Formats: sequence, structure tokens, C-alpha cells
Amino acid sequence: MSVSQQPATADSSQQQIPVSESLVEVTRGAITESRHRGHVIAVEPDGRIVAFLGAPETVTFLRSSAKPHQAIPLIASGAADHFGFTEQEIALACASHSGEPIHTELVGSMLRKIGLGPGDLKCGVHEPFSPDVARDLRVRGEEPNVLQNNCSGKHAGMLALAKFLGAATEDYDRPENDVQIAIGETIAKFSDIRLEDISVGVDGCGVPVFGITVKGMALMYARLVAPPEEIDEPTRKACKRIVAAMTGFPDLIGGTRDRLDTEMMRATGGSLVSKVGAEGVYTAGVLPCETWPKGLGLALKIEDGDDHRARPTVVIESLHQLGVLSDYARDAVSRYAFFPIRNRRAEVVGEVRAVFALKVIGNT
Repeated sequence: MSVSQQPATADSSQQQIPVSESLVEVTRGAITESRHRGHVIAVEPDGRIVAFLGAPETVTFLRSSAKPHQAIPLIASGAADHFGFTEQEIALACASHSGEPIHTELVGSMLRKIGLGPGDLKCGVHEPFSPDVARDLRVRGEEPNVLQNNCSGKHAGMLALAKFLGAATEDYDRPENDVQIAIGETIAKFSDIRLEDISVGVDGCGVPVFGITVKGMALMYARLVAPPEEIDEPTRKACKRIVAAMTGFPDLIGGTRDRLDTEMMRATGGSLVSKVGAEGVYTAGVLPCETWPKGLGLALKIEDGDDHRARPTVVIESLHQLGVLSDYARDAVSRYAFFPIRNRRAEVVGEVRAVFALKVIGNT
């Protein structure tokens, strides 16, 4: 079995445009100036839908929301233990980090443990997500380096898995490499979508990216926080370690400040796994609790790909409607849930606000 480079979309004559729902409105005075539309769904680990809006069968790319599941083979295979990776390094393998020293030092440590260096990473270079780090580079007249790429921890983990499996490290990013085959099989297992039905493209960091339904994304996260018994024990143990690493070290998943994943996991005190993906994708896993004793997976896609004003607003409102956020947690992330529109004189002239109600089916 291999991960093939399938077209990202079906034949246009067979496509139907999914019906999205209005999720966020941008107002200025009495006028709604803009709208962000999209799809939201929450499911339990057995696949039962408990709430939705829009068309959850919409197919889109997981982007960085795939990272925790891309790290599962690293742990389940025994590679992480073989190389002595710490829980912080496991967190980095799941991260879209800000490129701060706490991140780059850990990636460097991972590479040293597997006997490789920054030159072996194939994720490319971009300006660090951290404004402070990016500013300091400019002041010093330095260029960004590969360790500051938000995906460098994921790629270090893939290199470790390649070495452990005896696969080529030179092309660990290729679909036919054993690393990417193992990851593709994991995505299929957790999303309940056959591997041959998953569209495969190329992600921003160069590795395969998986196109599945928004419902499949939610199911992946429900099963990450509460893996069913039919999933093999090494994989279930890997899920537990990943959840513990992400919730235990939220600063490593995003950054020390102003990163949605980090703030959501800080605010919820380890009861929620949060992971953004590019182009308006978001996924979360709610650990089993009084409200959701089986656990819960949430996924959403902002149709126009907005990552800044629509996505956090929808994330927080969805979790609030599902009864996941305590009053304390909601207050802690409130600045991400409401965005005032200001003019050049700093006067508030409008707002960005959630305007949807999930179609809740039930929580029993």
C-alpha cells in the first residue's frame, strides 16, 4: 500500500458546491460589511454526530491539523523511545511553533539524537511566526533558518522514524517513503476513510497533505483523545502520550504568546487538545468529561480560508455552545472571540462577531 499523489478534487462535472453557513459577520455601523461562511461538526469517537452546521462532508486539506496524527507512527513504532525523545520533543513533533529559542533548541536536540543536522530537514525556510524573533533577526541583519520553520519539529520526527525503519532519510518527504506510507495509513485509520479515497497534495512544508471530509477530521480528534479498543495497544498508548505532551507543554505547540492553540490549551487546563491548520482549518479533541463522557472531536473549515478574525471567533463560540468552556476558560480567551473594528483614530466603528447556532443533536 502506498500514498499516491491523487488529484485534490474530483472531475468538475461530478462536483457539487457544498452549502456553507454564515458563521461570522463583520459590521460597520448598521451595515454588515462582510461575512465569513463555513462548516462545523462535532462527533464522538464512534462517529455519532452530536452537532453540526453547513456541509460536514466537504472535503478539504487537513494541513497542520494532521501533525499529532503524523507523529503517531513515530511513537507507536518505538522510534521515539529508541532515540530517547523527551515529552517536550514529542510535543515539538506535533507543533506549528513560533520559532522561538524554546522551539529551535528542542528541534536541534532531536536532530542530534538521531545523528543528523539542520541540513537534513526538507521543510524549507520562512520568517518565524514570533514577531519578536522576526524583528530581532531583521535588527541583526540575519536571515531566518530552517529550525525556525513552524514545521521543523514534525520533520525532525519524520527523519527519526525514517532512520528507525531503515528508510531513506534523503527522501523522507516523498509519498512512496515508508514514513509517509505509515502516516497515510494512520490518517485512514483515525478518519475512517479508506486510504485510496484520500486525496493527497503537497503541504507548505513539502510533505504529503491529506484531503478528507471535515467530519473525518473531527473523528480523528475524537479518537485521538479517546481511541477505541479496536485500535491496537501501541497506537492507543501513542495517542495518550501525544495528548499528554500537547496539553502539558502548550507553549511548544504554538508559542509563548498570541497563539490560539497555546491559549486554548492553557485556558482549559489540559482538558482540550487544540490544533490549527492553514486556510481556516481547526481541530480539537475534548477529553472525556462530565459533559462529554465519551470524549468529543470538533472540526471546522472557514470557507474563505480566514485564519485571523473568523477562525478564533468560530472556535470559541462552537466550544461554548457545546458546553466545553468554563466561565473562566471563556474569559481567558475572550479577546480572540470578539474583534472591534477601529478607524484610523482608534475609534470603535464596528465589530467581528459570531452569528451562528449549531444544530445540536444531543450528548447522550
